[in-house]
Amino acid sequence: MKKNIIAMNASIMIGLGSILAAPSVYAESISDLEKQKESIQEKRSGVESNISDTEKKIDSLQDKQMTAEDQIAAIEAKIEESAKKIDAKNAEITQTKKEIEALKEEIKVLKERIAKRNEVLKERALSFQETGGDVNYLEVLFGSSSFGDLVDRVGAVATIAEADRDILKQHELDKKDLEEKQKAVETKLASLEVAKAELLEIQKQQKQQKQEKDALVKKLKQQTEKHEHEKMGLEEEKANLAAQERAIKSAISLEHQRLAELEAARKKAAAEAKKRAEQEAAQAAAQAASQASQATETKKQSTSSGYSAKSNSSSSSSPASSNVSQAPAVSSGTFTRPSAGYVSSTMGERWNKQHAGIDIAASGTVPVVAAADGVVSRSYFSSTYGNVVFVTHSISGQQWTTVYAHLSSRQVGEGAVVAKGQQVGIMGNTGHSYGQHLHFELHKGSWNYSKSNAVNPLNYIPN
Repeated sequence: MKKNIIAMNASIMIGLGSILAAPSVYAESISDLEKQKESIQEKRSGVESNISDTEKKIDSLQDKQMTAEDQIAAIEAKIEESAKKIDAKNAEITQTKKEIEALKEEIKVLKERIAKRNEVLKERALSFQETGGDVNYLEVLFGSSSFGDLVDRVGAVATIAEADRDILKQHELDKKDLEEKQKAVETKLASLEVAKAELLEIQKQQKQQKQEKDALVKKLKQQTEKHEHEKMGLEEEKANLAAQERAIKSAISLEHQRLAELEAARKKAAAEAKKRAEQEAAQAAAQAASQASQATETKKQSTSSGYSAKSNSSSSSSPASSNVSQAPAVSSGTFTRPSAGYVSSTMGERWNKQHAGIDIAASGTVPVVAAADGVVSRSYFSSTYGNVVFVTHSISGQQWTTVYAHLSSRQVGEGAVVAKGQQVGIMGNTGHSYGQHLHFELHKGSWNYSKSNAVNPLNYIPN
């Protein structure tokens, strides 16, 4: 049983002729596998370098983002400080306006006082015009009835004259005070308005700076998310390359085991041939001693050998049964159809993105089979592929990778050796999927994040 499994594994991984081919042919196949392994190792090294570069870009973007966020915090503090200053200026302006309103009341009183003084002065001036001014004062003096009365009248005249001078003087002072107060308050209000305007302009500039920094942070976040997505893709590619390398190593190991089995079988066959030659020589010697007895014995041996060969031939002719049901017939080409159903979506651009494979849709329980002999390099659940199986193939020295995505269940694990047409899962609707179908990809070489090795499966599988 073990020999049969090793032989099948070797046939699966190498895909080169019959299992009884010359060892030199298989040695060449091992060399091809070693070259594929080295190629995968180089790709892994390149992917790891790209991951490192992407991580550095992410770190740089995050540092810039932190710097920008610190600057935004500083700008917000300045905006808050400006807002407080503007509030203070508004309070001063409000107070100044109150002072202006109070001054208006005071001005109203002063205007009334000035108006009254003007009336007194107008009356006095009218009296001067009617009496000739000084004559009026002489009449007052000459009308005295006594010296004492004269003295009193002289004092009164002096008082009136002084009062007139005081009225005029106060009138000038009040007018000057009024003008100064008006000018001071208006100057203060204008100064506050200018200061407020300057603060509003500063605040406007600060808000503009904050908007610019917010836009920068948004852009940095988008770039960071983009690089993080690229990093995830590269890490996925790295994991697939590592899995493919393990599959190739497994193939090399299986091939070495197969070659060892062939060598052991060759040695055993040689020993048996030698033994048969010795037996035939002994039988020939015995025949020389007794011809009659040897003839009888030879006839019996011939009958027994014919029966045995017929029996062996009959037992080896029973056909092998297949346990695959509801699956498409295995075709004779390099790749067979991976499932039953109709092609619902072809390879090409779809939804502004590159659709790197084909979709095969069908209802019910639909088996999904390996498109060719190979080794399962990955079998896991992906956020986009859902339940997915990756199979690595080595066909005539060329590495191929097939992908079976959105499965409802997986029936093979990583490292499993699968034959062409062997079931690997059940068609499903897991991951980023809309309706039950199989998403099938074919890559000439290894799978990578950019899917640059993807080829159109419809050019290789039966329609």
